[in-house]
Amino acid sequence: MKILRWTALAALLCFLPGWAMAGDFDGSRLSPLWAIPFAGLLLSIAVMPLLLSSFWHHHFGKVSAAWTMAFFLPFAVVFGPAVAGSSLVHALAAEYIPFIILLTALFTVAGGIFIRGNLHGSPGLNAGLLLIGAVLASFMGTTGASMLMIRPLIRANDNRKHAAHIVVFFIFIVSNAGGSLTPLGDPPLFLGFLKGVDFFWTVKHIFPETLFLIGSLLAIFYVLDSWYYRKEGVQPMDPTPDTGRLGFDGAFNFALLACIAGLVLLSGMWKSAVVFDIYGTEVGLPGLVRDAGLIAITFLSLKITADKVHEDNQFSWGPMAEVAKLFAGIFLTIIPVIAMLKAGTAGPFGAVVSAVTRPDGQPDPAMYFWAAGALSSFLDNAPTYLVFFNTAGGDPAVLMTTLAPTLAAISAGAVFMGANTYIGNAPNLMVKAIAEDRGVKMPSFFGYMAWSGAVLIPLFVLMTFIWFR
Repeated sequence: MKILRWTALAALLCFLPGWAMAGDFDGSRLSPLWAIPFAGLLLSIAVMPLLLSSFWHHHFGKVSAAWTMAFFLPFAVVFGPAVAGSSLVHALAAEYIPFIILLTALFTVAGGIFIRGNLHGSPGLNAGLLLIGAVLASFMGTTGASMLMIRPLIRANDNRKHAAHIVVFFIFIVSNAGGSLTPLGDPPLFLGFLKGVDFFWTVKHIFPETLFLIGSLLAIFYVLDSWYYRKEGVQPMDPTPDTGRLGFDGAFNFALLACIAGLVLLSGMWKSAVVFDIYGTEVGLPGLVRDAGLIAITFLSLKITADKVHEDNQFSWGPMAEVAKLFAGIFLTIIPVIAMLKAGTAGPFGAVVSAVTRPDGQPDPAMYFWAAGALSSFLDNAPTYLVFFNTAGGDPAVLMTTLAPTLAAISAGAVFMGANTYIGNAPNLMVKAIAEDRGVKMPSFFGYMAWSGAVLIPLFVLMTFIWFR
């Protein structure tokens, strides 16, 4: 660990003199070998928790740092400290830091709300809770909505003999599909927002697809849950005693959620000529005000939320620390991948670009939908979105207008198909862990994929023929 720290310090020191004079580099001249650290980190995230869970739990930060140094040190040697330094600053200041600040604010504020009381899990009630969670997900994030809603849903069904299917559909609907309408909902869409996609663009362009998917899943769930309910009924003793009334502890955090939404919306609508140049990366005043406000909201929530609320929610910084460490590596190792994709068919990844391009040279929305979705199923959907956003040209003005069907396909694929596996989106594993801790016997990794293959894939095929042809 000390070696890694000293190596990182030495690298940063060598960057400092050249940052202000940093230049650019040509992605078309890069070797595909530069993508190995990025691919290695994503494969580590996908495979190591399953095969080396104990090692991963204790050393995931070191794994992320190792892959980052495997890219950054050779990159600095080959292209010089000026280019490496400017790339580092741009990745951190323009993307990673705002991304982590928003996730931390949503995670903290959602963790300060506890739903008390006991509900009784009938099919109608369960479908209602899933719908509420889906609506909340686009405003407080899939992580926040999942952490808020999964515990009362499990309590409501703790006298059911089989509840695994309820949690599976919760992952489909609340932890993934529900976050598709705003940049607050899912990390890929916030990255698009940081790249210049309008705040309301997604809700305008994939609302019918979202309505179809969530509506279909709720209908399938209601039929399936009704069958289980009629077949098995409920246990005579409810492990959760009834309370006098339902309610929220820490309800003032809902006001803080509204403030978060307001700050993000403000930063997208406020146009200011005040721009700060940080070693070649321009940072606008609206973004700085947004991030400062989000940090203030985070500390305010921690200050005024009672300790008992955090205890009842089993709130801890572990999940947020894991996301922060892993995404630091992702945002840095993806630098050469984005440059190579921006080079188009002339670049090292020309075959990838050609595969999602029609013979007339226009992007193929169906291919983008499935390519972005397939990678999001097994890798993290945020870097997957960035990869295909840049494959399609990376110009938000063009993608929102001329290539709007392509951007809609990328957005839908990255968000919706994160539900295909446990590792497609961060809340999936968090929900699974909470359910198992409370005695729900969840499907295995491949058992869960059997559920998604039977339920989700046919719906995605239908969506392709309706919207992405």
